[in-house]
Amino acid sequence: MAPKKADGKAKAKAVTKKAEPKAEAKPKEEEEVKPAADEPMEEKPEKKEEELKEEAKEEAKEEAEEPKEPEAPKELEADAAAIKGAKAKDVGLNYDDSTLNVMPCLGGKVLRTLSEGGMQHLLASVRSNAGIKSGRYMFEVRIVETLNPAEAQVEQQQQRPNQPRQLVRVGFSLGGSSLFLSDGPSNFCFDSEGFFFHDKQRKRVSGKFTRDQTVAVLLNLDSASPNKNTVSLFVNGARVSEPLPVPEGLCGKPLFPTITYKNVSLEVNLGPTPLKPLPFMCHMVAGAAAADVEMAKAAKAGKSEVVFPVGLPDQGFFDWVDEYVEKNPSFVELSDRKILEWAAKSGAYRPRGPTAGSNDKPEARTGVPGLDDWSVSRVLAAICPTLSRNFVVAELDANLVPAERKTSMMRFSSNDFKRKAIVLMGEPSKEYKERVHSEMLAEKQAKLDAEHKKKVAEAERKKQFELRKKKAEEARKAREEAAKKTEAKTEEGAEDEAEGEDKKEEEAKEEAKEEAKEEDEPMEEEIPAPVAELTEEEKKLCYRKLATPDLTDRQLAKSYASYALPTKAEGFDEIAFAWQNEKACSELLKAWVLQKKLTNRAEDLQPGDGFKETWSKWQKTVQDWRQCQQKWKDPKLRKAAAAQKLEEAKKKIEEEKQKLTEAGDEEAAKALDEQAAKEAEPMEIDLEELDVMGVEDVKDIGNGMPLFAEFQYEDWVLLSTRFELHTLIHSFKKDLNDADRPSFAEKHLGFYYNRYFRKNWNFKQFNIESFEDFLDLIKDTVSVDSESGFLKAVLAEDTPLESFAKITEESRRDLQRRVDAGDETARLKFSKPAASYAGGKDGGGKGGAAPKGYGKGGGGAPARPAYGSGGGYGGGAYAGQKRPAPSYG
Repeated sequence: MAPKKADGKAKAKAVTKKAEPKAEAKPKEEEEVKPAADEPMEEKPEKKEEELKEEAKEEAKEEAEEPKEPEAPKELEADAAAIKGAKAKDVGLNYDDSTLNVMPCLGGKVLRTLSEGGMQHLLASVRSNAGIKSGRYMFEVRIVETLNPAEAQVEQQQQRPNQPRQLVRVGFSLGGSSLFLSDGPSNFCFDSEGFFFHDKQRKRVSGKFTRDQTVAVLLNLDSASPNKNTVSLFVNGARVSEPLPVPEGLCGKPLFPTITYKNVSLEVNLGPTPLKPLPFMCHMVAGAAAADVEMAKAAKAGKSEVVFPVGLPDQGFFDWVDEYVEKNPSFVELSDRKILEWAAKSGAYRPRGPTAGSNDKPEARTGVPGLDDWSVSRVLAAICPTLSRNFVVAELDANLVPAERKTSMMRFSSNDFKRKAIVLMGEPSKEYKERVHSEMLAEKQAKLDAEHKKKVAEAERKKQFELRKKKAEEARKAREEAAKKTEAKTEEGAEDEAEGEDKKEEEAKEEAKEEAKEEDEPMEEEIPAPVAELTEEEKKLCYRKLATPDLTDRQLAKSYASYALPTKAEGFDEIAFAWQNEKACSELLKAWVLQKKLTNRAEDLQPGDGFKETWSKWQKTVQDWRQCQQKWKDPKLRKAAAAQKLEEAKKKIEEEKQKLTEAGDEEAAKALDEQAAKEAEPMEIDLEELDVMGVEDVKDIGNGMPLFAEFQYEDWVLLSTRFELHTLIHSFKKDLNDADRPSFAEKHLGFYYNRYFRKNWNFKQFNIESFEDFLDLIKDTVSVDSESGFLKAVLAEDTPLESFAKITEESRRDLQRRVDAGDETARLKFSKPAASYAGGKDGGGKGGAAPKGYGKGGGGAPARPAYGSGGGYGGGAYAGQKRPAPSYG
């Protein structure tokens, strides 16, 4: 009806145009002067006739100038001739060349997709097994259902919506290229939003197509057709797009019908009969001539195969997987990195730069909860064992741990899958190394090209700047010259016209000379493009260093100690060794694990019950010693303590004396009285000559004085540090129970110290330059093994607690003697914690409430679990020491 409306408008315009001259003619006649009586009357008809001719000419001219409505383009496609010769057989969708969420049903006539556990955000895509090489063919799809899966309720700022929710793309792609239409230069397509896509470029070519509309895509590769090498879109049998040219780079190559969709169910018709006939007869893909198509290779009959690569971190694992999938395109990689790649191709946000986390376990930061919580991996773990597909399970860490490897393998039934492990350890094959070197060279060349491009841009910028500067200077000089000439003319008066012409000629000559001079100036040399080459060291490398590590240190530390080669006892049908034999791989893995044990920390180590009991006892003991020192230093408390001690001694003697008297031993009772009188006399002790290590009671060396009476802040810190390091080393050995790791290196001291004592190791408080100097200060307790470099406990595990007080007192006396002799380097100057730590708003001492789990004492530290039942850092043993506040950051 649209063309008829256009014709009506045109006629109306024409009628209007014809009427306009007539309306103007009437006034002319009215204004015309009447002829005189003596003029002949025959002249009037002739004049009227001439006027009519003039009017006709004007109308014809106006009609010629009037723009005509464009006519609808004629359909150039003609009816297809009957196909002669053999037709292609078994044309259909190739489900071995599809994404894992393509769910065919009703004999493959309808395609559905998964829509739970984050799968609603991922595109599904499938390619036909027939690639069109020549001729003209079409296929159809129809949206039969639109899905609206529920979304998790999250805050708006935390979610990046992945729109549109329902999407269909239909087009063609090269075999072996990306499955996803609009991904790269190897495909072209129309989408349900009305756009045509090719190589990241899109343009609107039609309106949207929606549910229950039959969409046909026609590919014309017929060299005899006026629309050769074009693709068109039809909806319900009517053309909705002009014939669009097939991208030049794809002409002459087999083009496979491809369908990409999300959150819809599709009816797919490859033929041979169309659902909605086009205005002309056209053959469908399923009815194509055998000579016009190229059939994809069919999958091998029999069991599917699942491969578990087993390799070491940062030793070519993922490069090998990429190479394996490239050589075996029927295999699908199952890994977290491929899930993120799938999400990115589906339109999800992906941050630029190196992947956060690791290659094995990357961090998902798409902003879509259903993707970021890795629900997709759980769905795939459930669905993949039900599919007749070949898989490569590229889980580096899990494939090295026997328990996790077996769990993953057992998901794939031996009735349906051949389960194979391939070990990648040792020196790679020559072919692999050549591939790695070529990739390294390509990366190096890309960096050089980027740098070269930057240098060229910078040189061009400088050149343009200098040019602008030069022009500005010339303009300035020209203005000055013009000003001088104007001034001269004003003073001298107007000059002759001839002289002015001469000057103009001279100026023109000068300008020509300047231009010639500029042309003669030497051109700047172009910056040569660099060519990358591998160094001799790079040529010796067997593995490529990736931008992101294969495993994070934390991941590695948790599981490397349990790494082992696969065995047939786990259930594998076959175990292959890609680079070196089993014996060599076994020795290599053992050496690698041992090296990691010597250099990595045990992340999963937890303090045992023995440590908790010892630590609790030590806290109570030190608290008791501090109280004893305070009583000794206070004269009143010391006198009261001495009186109490004497009273207790008398009471004890009286009890013993009574027992002896009742037994009739008067002499023994009398001797007991003499002993009590002797003990009541004050004992004279030479502190300089005191045998510290021989003291029986550290709380009373004989005269009521405790052995630690002269302890200062530094001595209490050293006392606690000695015991802590001693206990830490012995508890580490017992709790880890690994003969290869009896201890640990100094670089991991902070980690294990925090793990056991729930506070940071603060080496700076000692004000000592090096750790070796610090060990020299406590060499009686801790040393370093000369062979392994591990910390070593000097004392036995069951050393009495009192021994640490004796050792600290012995050390204190030695340092004091050195200071008295003038050696100021022996003077200890430890940093004390801030005074606010003892109490106040945040707890601690008497002023703060104890965190739950830290006993009855004051807090001052975050509420974290305590091992003992003694006081916390405020009310326990460490409050008296005024040690630095623990940090839990």
